[in-house]
Amino acid sequence: MAGLVPAIHERHTHRMGCGYVYFLTNRPNGILYIGVTSDLVRRVHEHRTGAVAGFTKRYGLKRLVYFEIYDDIRTAIQREHNIKHWSRTWKVRLILATNPPWDDLYDSL
Repeated sequence: MAGLVPAIHERHTHRMGCGYVYFLTNRPNGILYIGVTSDLVRRVHEHRTGAVAGFTKRYGLKRLVYFEIYDDIRTAIQREHNIKHWSRTWKVRLILATNPPWDDLYDSL
């Protein structure tokens, strides 16, 4: 995968069973997408390159603005489910608490 540091990607793939909840957007205060994955680097790369058709590709959601790490993918799936039922205001507060400028966190993975 072009532009990815192999050591970083490899480290994430060896954590068996881990999970990530992540938020993508197209711009600060733009459309939000909440997802869950066991490999955050790979999944965000897929969103950024448009490898998978769907909501994120249609709306150009490529900016990773928030993520959480869990030891168990099942916990991450439950957290994603819960967050999707929150109001937009609560989701934005999560982003602002750790990433006030809505910076793209992908390069820091």
